[in-house]
Amino acid sequence: MSKVLIHPAVDNGVKPSIAGFQGGELSCHCADHKVTVRLTSQTAHNHVCGCSKCWKPEGALFSQVAVVSRDNLTVTANEDKLVIVDTAAAINRYACKECGVHMYGRIPNESHPFFGLDFVHTELSKEQGWAAAEFAAFVSSIIETGTNPADMPAIRARLNELGLKPYDCLSPALMDAIATHIANQAK
Repeated sequence: MSKVLIHPAVDNGVKPSIAGFQGGELSCHCADHKVTVRLTSQTAHNHVCGCSKCWKPEGALFSQVAVVSRDNLTVTANEDKLVIVDTAAAINRYACKECGVHMYGRIPNESHPFFGLDFVHTELSKEQGWAAAEFAAFVSSIIETGTNPADMPAIRARLNELGLKPYDCLSPALMDAIATHIANQAK
């Protein structure tokens, strides 16, 4: 295995999901009075993301993010500690104002292709069985956050080694979903 580190949740191999898994609790990194979020279903489209907006654990090149229906997400403790990181962004990322961890992202624009889905970081859960990471998105974007462009071939090789096909956008299936949504709105 390569020495290139991507994200702690995948660096030792992508963990498989568990059939019938029905969710769990996500917690911020505060020592006490943690913000907790309950997910009542399995996540989908789990991937590592290189964009500069997603929350990444310290030292990680990529974030790991998945989606869940907003109907299956509830803030269960210390909601008063949450703040939207950038209200102008397409995704309102709700972060703990004390530790900085992004607890979930929500799209307020009802005409957005992913409206109704919340973006979550399943590594914030102690439960095992979440949807396995499937691909790598916005890979080149890690250059914008300080990665040396000369390191990109090794990073892409490591992503492939992990079975996380690298894209400089979302996966083809998700890009097709976006294009279909836009085409249907134009009719």
